[in-house]
Amino acid sequence: MTHTPGNGRAEQAARIAAKPWYRQLYVQVLVAIVIGVVLGWKWPDLATDMEPIGTTFITAMKMLIGPIVFLTIIGGIAGVADLKKVGRTGIKALTYFQVGTIVALLTGLVAINIFRLGDGVHADPSTLQTSGDASQYVEQGEHQHWWEFLTNIVPDSVFGPFVEGKILQVIFLAVVFGIAIKLVGKTGEPIIAAVGRLTEVVFKVLSFVMKAAPLGAFGAMSYAIGKFGLSTLTSLGSLILLFYVTSALFVVVVLGGVLALYVRLNIFQLFRYFKEEFWLILGTSTAEPALPGLMRKLHFMGAERSTVGLVVPTGYSFNLDGAAIYLSLATLYIAQATDTSLSLGQQLGLLAVMLLTSKGAAGVAGGGFIALTATLSTVGSVPAAGIMLIFGIDKFMSECRALVNFFGNAVATLFVAKWENGLDLERARAVLAGKAGEPSLAAEPEAEAEPRVMLDKQRPAAVHPAEVAP
Repeated sequence: MTHTPGNGRAEQAARIAAKPWYRQLYVQVLVAIVIGVVLGWKWPDLATDMEPIGTTFITAMKMLIGPIVFLTIIGGIAGVADLKKVGRTGIKALTYFQVGTIVALLTGLVAINIFRLGDGVHADPSTLQTSGDASQYVEQGEHQHWWEFLTNIVPDSVFGPFVEGKILQVIFLAVVFGIAIKLVGKTGEPIIAAVGRLTEVVFKVLSFVMKAAPLGAFGAMSYAIGKFGLSTLTSLGSLILLFYVTSALFVVVVLGGVLALYVRLNIFQLFRYFKEEFWLILGTSTAEPALPGLMRKLHFMGAERSTVGLVVPTGYSFNLDGAAIYLSLATLYIAQATDTSLSLGQQLGLLAVMLLTSKGAAGVAGGGFIALTATLSTVGSVPAAGIMLIFGIDKFMSECRALVNFFGNAVATLFVAKWENGLDLERARAVLAGKAGEPSLAAEPEAEAEPRVMLDKQRPAAVHPAEVAP
């Protein structure tokens, strides 16, 4: 009996299509989150012991982010016919990032000025003392300079960025190596082929790690609820609610508007497409574990690999819409709560500082708080000790920040890809409509037909990922 590759891929497609709902990754992660919340609520002491489970999963994902970004960028640059396109893409991406950050900062500013939740708190700054983790963030923030994100881009060793998880430095190395490989011509062809094979191996390892995503979400959520408690949510519930509603409006109205008016795609279909990543971020409170899936799925839906490889990793440091909304909203809340009067001009001056400080803390643990402290320390008009007023609820706002950052980078990549004529719209619409299948974060690479091998070739209008040769 003969067995053709086409028959094998058809069988793989049938197996994926017949996958029961309870084996879907996003369902398993959702169940794990619910169990984690219950455990943290009922048995907080036991729940806090689950922290190593969550941190181990996040650490394993961070281990892969550097190699994935490095290999993807090199492969993307190698597949570009004109190196000028790389420069154009970078400039367009940075332009979009700056405009998007300004709009996000203004969104938070408008929201807190309308509702003025800090009025009536009358907190005395002299009685606010930073302690514990908050004091560490304050110390880092006071020594954080906006220009450090530029001076720290160049690494002092080749392997240091991978060991220390400094993604900006990984991007720098990847761009330099990618351009060099492209310029040496035929000499670099074996290296390009090796990069392609290494990429397959790294994504294979990723599929192994992602099978533990439910455990990671369970551990992270159990620890968060067990340590901080649900009572923390009720004490400043109005501020949390305002942040979530403002963020949701920003994603639906601003990002959705950009996607609909320029890219001609539907934001709600994009939500469905990234449902696995949504629940993963919600469970782990960070967008980093979802970066590989974001890159993989954007390329699968029709964005050129070179654009995805450049825009997504850079956006994780420069395009933090969720952090920007949080930064302006939290700063003005602290000002209102400490009876610090700020004129419109002073508030706009704060926004200018935030535009810089938000970049300085990119990729740093507790980056949101560090950026907030750096902003308050730079301006001086709002007491930095006021961060203690919102420190207890920061953990419950981090999920929202990460989700907005994630979808902000998804829309940014599609926007830049369309701007560079590097987006197959017919393909994208077919994928978002569910007519072309979708890759799973935990699926085996050969079972989902990793789209990165298609590079800039013509993509079929509607094909299941398991039907494309890996």
